[in-house]
This record gives sequence, structure tokens and C-alpha cells, in this order.
Amino acid sequence: MWAPVMDRLAEFDCIAPDLPEHGQSRAVKPFTMRLAAEKTAELIRAQASGGRATVVGLSEGAQVAVQLLADAPELVERAVISSALVRPLPGAKWLTPGVFAWTYRLFIAPFKTWDFWIRLNMKYSAGLPEQYFAQFKEEFRSMSESGFTNLMTANQRFRLPAGLEQAGAPTLVIAGEKEYAAMKQSARDLAAALPNARLAWLSLGPKAALAQEHNWALTAPDLFAQTVRAWIDGTPLPDSLHLYS
Repeated sequence: MWAPVMDRLAEFDCIAPDLPEHGQSRAVKPFTMRLAAEKTAELIRAQASGGRATVVGLSEGAQVAVQLLADAPELVERAVISSALVRPLPGAKWLTPGVFAWTYRLFIAPFKTWDFWIRLNMKYSAGLPEQYFAQFKEEFRSMSESGFTNLMTANQRFRLPAGLEQAGAPTLVIAGEKEYAAMKQSARDLAAALPNARLAWLSLGPKAALAQEHNWALTAPDLFAQTVRAWIDGTPLPDSLHLYS
């Protein structure tokens, strides 16, 4: 999912890891935010110039970035955190591992060869353009029940971790204007918890859907890359982002 953004940030050394139970790291499990942060920290120590990096995360990846800021703040030079959920969604008490497992059995496993269903998920759940169908289909078909259950459980149970007060890296916290209230309040909570954070709202225009604003690394890669570059260089953010004061 990061290829379009990385292509537009060619002046930087960009590393896009497979998180546990994702891509070619499916054997690294079970997925938890702490394990994902540990693996990311190992990667930064091994491959990032000087052993520090600007860390960019979106959605579950943003939660991993938050956990990394709490566990290994010395590795993070700057951070861009977009749509990190740290509050429960309405009805979250019903979102148990058992519910997620049955969701997989009822709505994913039977439809792994049904292109129409995969396209519906791609468009309305993830907000992805049609050009990514082949890749999305491959990932959809390779998703396991345990991987889906572990990921969704970790995502829904994630809360602000202890230790964020030690994270001094300049951090840009972003949420889409059309996102759920819990997501926007999560952004406020995170910006308040970090000692050197700025909060910004993203707007992709009146016709943009919630999913498009949430997954803007793929729906608006030019804008996403411009935002990362501006945060690294200390220049003004693009007009589509409005700093909260």
C-alpha cells in the first residue's frame, strides 16, 4: 500500500515493513501492537541511517507508530500518525475475538473467489481505487482467520499506551474530517498526550467518502507524500490539511 507514496518520496530512504501476519511475514504471529512495534524497532536499528527514522503510520500502522513512540522513543526522529484509533467505537464491547472469527467465516472465507464481493470490500470498506484490485484480491484471498481475528482484536482494543510523555519527537497527528467521532476524538487525545505534537484535520473535498479520507495514502498519494515531505522539511502543510489550534 505504500508504493505510490514511496515513489513520490524518492529523495528519502523509505522502508515499508510487512507487519506480523501480513504479506510475507504471515508466519510472524500472533499480531499484537507491541510485537509489531518491536519488529519495527528492530528494523529501524538495523536499516535506518543513524538508527533513527521518521515513522509514518496509517490506521493500524498508526497504532503501531503510537506503540513505538511509547516503547522506543529514542528511535523516532519525527512521526506522522494518521487515523490512530485509541478510543472504543460504538458497540465495541460486542467486538470480541469470537465475533471477529465468525465475521471471517461468514463474510470472508466463502467469498475469496467472488470478484464482486472483493470489489465491494475494496471500494466501500477500504476506499481503494480500481487500479489496486489485483493486489487487493491477492491479499483478500491469502487472509487467514487467525490473522484477521488478531488484527481486528488488537485494533479495537488499542488505547493510549503508557510512556508517551517521554516521546519528544515532533509528531503530526491527522484524522479525516469525515471520519467517525471516536477517530477524531482519538486524534485529540493523542495530540494532547504527546509533548511535541500538532493536530491537523484532513479534507479531500465534499465528494470524498469516509473510507477515502481514512485510506488517503492510496486515494491521494500525491497529497500524502507532500504532507510527509513538509513535516520532515519544516515547511507549511498542504492546504487540504488544517492545523487545529
